[in-house]
This record gives sequence, structure tokens and C-alpha cells, in this order.
Amino acid sequence: MLKLGEKGAIPQRDNETYAIAPHIPCGVVTPELLRKIADVAEKYNAQAIKITGATRLAIVGLKEEDIDNVWGDLGLNKGAAVGLCVRSIRACPGNTFCKLGKQDALGIGMKLDKKYHGFELPGKFKMAVSGCRLSCAESWVRDVGLIGQKDGWALTIGGNVGTNPRIGEKLTEGLDDKAVLDAIDKVVIYYQENAKKGERLGKMIERLGIEGFKAAVS
Repeated sequence: MLKLGEKGAIPQRDNETYAIAPHIPCGVVTPELLRKIADVAEKYNAQAIKITGATRLAIVGLKEEDIDNVWGDLGLNKGAAVGLCVRSIRACPGNTFCKLGKQDALGIGMKLDKKYHGFELPGKFKMAVSGCRLSCAESWVRDVGLIGQKDGWALTIGGNVGTNPRIGEKLTEGLDDKAVLDAIDKVVIYYQENAKKGERLGKMIERLGIEGFKAAVS
């Protein structure tokens, strides 16, 4: 029998109810999906539906005995909301919808989500893709951040928010889609092989040095 955590159930403040956050790649939904989530929330008397900081839709205030049935009715994958792994990828509309977008943030974000979401690593790992320098997906404060520029992608590494926030460092720029995906793969592999358990990428860079990191992933 799966434990509640393995079912994607997150304990709430009242210590009686739970929230679940289905995986919604890059926060893109359809009217049909929104209706399904609303119908399930009503059916099981959820207290709220909350748009999370990672652009998921959390159904909040569910009873423990209803968790399995809720997932069955939704028919959706569980989001990697907790654990030492790659969390949901954040992405702005990019040049798919936004007139300011310089690069295809949604397209790259979807590829990253498909490849890395839930991928187990030594520590929590977050990625964000912004289609222009406004960085609406907050790429500068993610372990891996992409920022769209006229001549391609800029790649930042080592950012994070929390009790000890850290602005990422620009690793490289002017990359096309293939080159930036290859560069991210090298970053993830190096982190996987060299980080201590629970250590964020930024802390690992501080420990090993940025120049050595750049040399290893170039």
C-alpha cells in the first residue's frame, strides 16, 4: 500500500486534511481540464482550489479516505511537489503568445518538463524558462534558468529563493534550442555526480568554485 506522500498528498495546517497538486506541464490547461478539476473538487467537498507558485492547481482540504478516488477521477499524474528531485518547470508564454517574447519559452519548457520532471537528484532542483529579459518566470532565482534574448538563450545557474536566497550566475549565452538543452544536460549530470545529499546547486558551486564548474560543463 502506498504511503500518503507517495500518493502526492500534502498534510494541511489542520492536521486532518490534505492537498494534492496534479502535474500540469508549464501551467498550460484546457477548458476541459479546468472543468474536470472543478467537478472533482466539488464532488469531494474540497475547501479551495489554489494556483500554486509553480503554476499547478492544488486541490486543498481533502479527506484522507478520498485521496485515491480523487486521483482516479482526475486521471492525472501526480506533481513532484516535494522531495529531492526536479520540480515542475516554470515557463512564461514566450513568443508563442507574448509580443515581448524573444524565444519559445513554452516549447523549451515543455521539453524540459518531459525530460526532467520528477528526476531524482541529490537535492531539490528547480528550473524556469523566460522568453525575454523581463524574466517573468523568475529564471534568475532557479537552479537552472533560461532567459530569451534576440540571439538565443542565456543560461543561468545556482539561483534559489527561501531563507538564504541566491541570484544565479550567467553560465553562457547566445545558445540555440539544441545547444541550451545540451548545456542543461551537462549541468544536471555534473550536479548529480558531485552534490552532497540535500545540497542545492548554488551551494555546490560555492563549495567547488564557479570556474571549475564552468570548465566541467563547457
